Amino acid sequence: MPSETRPASMRLDKWLWQARFFKSRGLAAEAVARGIRVNGSRVTKPAAPVRPGDGLSFVQGSRVRVIRVVALGSRRGPATEARELYLDLEEPQPDTAGTLDPER
Repeated sequence: MPSETRPASMRLDKWLWQARFFKSRGLAAEAVARGIRVNGSRVTKPAAPVRPGDGLSFVQGSRVRVIRVVALGSRRGPATEARELYLDLEEPQPDTAGTLDPER
């Protein structure tokens, strides 16, 4: 089997960690244990499989994340690489932290 061949599925906690939604795999497993929706069904087992095309929704901090899995990673790489693993389906949040006044 060539080393470039990627598996058809991956553990949910591992994918969330590789995609950099959580700082550690343990934190990802805890989030899964609290409940994550995969294609609308509640999943609480960290070993649940995730595949490209799956839709995920989960709580991260004070936000509810809604994403689509685009690819399975082979490692936990830099943030730019991690962003290629998913498509963010959330509505853009308005920037209320400080808007620039164009008149100044």
